[in-house]
Amino acid sequence: MEGVELEVQVNGDWRSCPDGTTVAGLLAELGTAQRGVAVALNGQIVPRGGWAEAVIPAGARLEILTAVQGG
Repeated sequence: MEGVELEVQVNGDWRSCPDGTTVAGLLAELGTAQRGVAVALNGQIVPRGGWAEAVIPAGARLEILTAVQGG
């Protein structure tokens, strides 16, 4: 069903994305750097190698974490 928008939660905020959006596609849409980033989809870590295949379902909870250096 092309053109269908889904609601997903990203770091606690609800947003719309097209049906079939992958983790990699969402990160690109958000302008998130690919290095130093970890992603959990519904509480499960998604390995970087699986981002392009991991389709985000409606109502999903995503946590996108960025490593920060310093102290």
